[in-house]
Parts: sequence; structure tokens; C-alpha cells
Amino acid sequence: MPSANGDSTRNHLAVNPVFTAEPAHIPRNTLPGDGLAPDVAYQVVHDELMLDGNARLNLATFVTTWMEPTAEKLMAECFDKNMIDKDEYPRTATLEHRCTRMLGDLWHAPPADDVTGCSTTGSSEACMLAGLALKRRWQHARRAAGLPADRPNLVMGINVQVCWEKFANYFDVEPRLVPMQGERFHLDAEQAAAHCDENTIGVVAVLGSTFDGSYEPVADICAALDRLEAERGWNVPVHVDGASGAMVAPFCDPGLVWDFRLPRVASINTSGHKYGLVYPGVGWVVWRDAAALPEDLVFRVNYLGGDMPTFALNFSRPGAQVVAQYYTFLRLGFEGFRRVQQTCRDVATSLAERIGELGPFRLLTKGDELPVFVFALRDDVTGYSVFDVSAHLRESGWLVPAYTFPAHRTDLAVLRVVVRNGMTHDLADLFLDDLRLAVERLSRQAKPLRGAESASFAHGASAHHA
Repeated sequence: MPSANGDSTRNHLAVNPVFTAEPAHIPRNTLPGDGLAPDVAYQVVHDELMLDGNARLNLATFVTTWMEPTAEKLMAECFDKNMIDKDEYPRTATLEHRCTRMLGDLWHAPPADDVTGCSTTGSSEACMLAGLALKRRWQHARRAAGLPADRPNLVMGINVQVCWEKFANYFDVEPRLVPMQGERFHLDAEQAAAHCDENTIGVVAVLGSTFDGSYEPVADICAALDRLEAERGWNVPVHVDGASGAMVAPFCDPGLVWDFRLPRVASINTSGHKYGLVYPGVGWVVWRDAAALPEDLVFRVNYLGGDMPTFALNFSRPGAQVVAQYYTFLRLGFEGFRRVQQTCRDVATSLAERIGELGPFRLLTKGDELPVFVFALRDDVTGYSVFDVSAHLRESGWLVPAYTFPAHRTDLAVLRVVVRNGMTHDLADLFLDDLRLAVERLSRQAKPLRGAESASFAHGASAHHA
């Protein structure tokens, strides 16, 4: 029988009698008294992992699920390198630095002797670092003006990834979460400015919402904050959470102004392990310039007899993902990234259009910003729910999240499809066939069998959101 955490209540793992040296019993929750032969240990672990979902058919995750064998080989060669040991692994440190320079160039950072940025374990850590820089800059400015600095707040849409609520909780910042309203599913310029005051350390603008794949209007938000500064004197910086979009927009939307070309943008983060096309986990954060990252947050370490600044929440972590990021930048170049991301968008928009033509669904987004789209059931479909659709697709191997939107649109339940590198037009055809079959079967139901309580996907949103 399974326990509450999903594991078996049996005290021992069962091993088939295929090996010549297997023990009769392997303890499940305590260390074995003796070691196992490598092939036995491998088979035990391998067999249990067969019950995981197929990562390539996981349309819930934004995280990269396919890389070239050459990239995997390079990562394997670097698994033993600790990213923090920059003096022992100077070339790995150099590759990290090159990546931040490439990203600074891609995001139009102002010309400087060097780019201020670093790698992280993912966008969550990158967001925490960016938030800390915003808070510390605000505190310095307030204290220099002889004003209290004990009630900082951060303005963001309720659609932000849960890491921002964690940041607010862990670092004593009031989160000002702007709720959704009507057909507005993310933060807009008017609401961003309306929620600011003299204690606002910054506004988070999301370039690619996890809820529906849409871009928040970064330029409009900056313009509204420019007007606010002119009227009230509050200089509110913007951090762009580009976990996904910062590696899509530069290639697919070159005319969209969202990055350091906007003077109010102080920092940008992205996930190398999302549309940066690298296995988890690696993230990146880049600041506009050295002044945007307060010096008292930076630690100095001896690096090749010189001074190496470091700013991170994490310490030891593998260098393999950073090396893989550099490999991917070299391997694809600008044009290669453009082809990959544009193909993802083409697959997403084509699939979204065909789903909209099936009959029972209505599209909320079309996959023409992030290659991500969401769709809901039409009001006249009453015999089944989006949660029923998700469960039926799972029977065919497809992992498609069904969830409700946050306040004030908890009435809206949707399905979301994330198209990543490796999701081809052919796979999209197969998905559409299975979706059509699921709809045919579900249409014979008299009433929904599953509701929001059956949702198993949080997709980065906190519990009271999803």
C-alpha cells in the first residue's frame, strides 16, 4: 500500500531474481548493511524510475528536456567541477563570465568595461538576488535622505512565479500583488503605478507569464513610472523577470523594447534551463551597471591572485550547466537560437489555432509571445471539466496542466500547453489526435468527474494561486 507521501509502506525493496549476487532484501528507508553490485543498484533505481512520466511528452514544464549528445558528453566531463571553486577551475569561471557578457550584449546593457552579472542555480535564485539589490539600493537612498527604511514593498502582478513571494517572505518585503481583472491576466502600466509609493523598492515586470504565456508591457510600465517620478518624485526601478521571455524576445521580437534600452530597467534574469536550452539547473541575472548592484552585497574572493567578486545565495554547485550554456551559445549562435525559438512559436501558434477549431475550447492566448498558450472550455460545455481533459490526456502519456487562475479570476479553469525545443509539428499532430479522442470520449459524460481539487500541477504558482 502507498503511504501519504506516495512511497510504499513495505520495509524492503523487491528485487527480481535475475542477478547472481542480489540480496534477498534491500531496506527501503535505511542504509543497506552492505553495498550492492553496481548492476544490481542500477537496475533497482532504473526500474523504479520507469514509472516517471516521459519528459518529452511533458507539456507542463518550461524546463529543457532535450540536449544534443555532444552537450551531454561535455556536461558529464564537468560533473565533478564545483562552480564556486573559481581558483581551482579558472577556465570554467571564465566561461561563466563570457556567458554574462553575451547576455549583457543580447539585452543591450550600456557599454562598460565589464558586465555586472552572474550565474545561479535557476531563476528563483536570480530573482532573489535582483530583489535584494533593489531593497538594498532603496535602503541606502532612504537613509542618505534621513528617511525611515523599515517598510519596503515590491509591486508585481499576482501571476508572478512563487519565488517572488518567497523573496518577500524571506527578506521582509511587503508583496503588493495586483490581482487579475476581467480579461487582464497580468500586470499593466496603470495598476503598476497605482500600487507604488515612497516605500516601493521596485516593480517586477514579467516577460512571459507562466499562467498564460503573455508578455507584460515593460515599456508602458516604465513610462508610467517615469510619469510617477515626475509627479511625486519617487524613483522606482524595474526588474524584468525574463525567466523564459528574455531568451525568446531577442530572437523572435527584435523590435520589442523591454530590456536595458529602457533606462528604468535595473536588472534582468533568465533561466538557462528553460528557453536557454540547457538541462536544469542554471539561471542568470544581469544588472544595468555596477551601480545597480550595491557594493556591500558583493563578497570578494581570491581568484588567480586577483580579486573575484561573487554574489550568490547558493555555494557549491556543479559547473556542468554553466559549461553547457556556453556550449549552447557557441553551438547555435544568434541565428540558431532564432530558428529554434521561432520553430517553437510556429508549432505553438499552429497547434493553438487547431485546438480552437475543435469546437469545445476557446483560446485565451495563442502562443504568439512565449510559445505557450492556454485554453478553456466554452460555457456551453457542461458534461466535463478541463481537469477531466487533463486526466484523459495523461492516459496517453501527455502531461498537460489544468488549473484555475488566481484572484480575482478563480472562476476561470484552463489547460496550458508549453512548446519547447523537441516538440515538433509531428508530435503536435499526435497530441491533437489524442486530444480529439479525449473530447469524443468525454462528450458522452453527463457531468464532470473531476474539479479543481484534482489538479496536480502548480507550475510555479503558490498554493493560493493555483
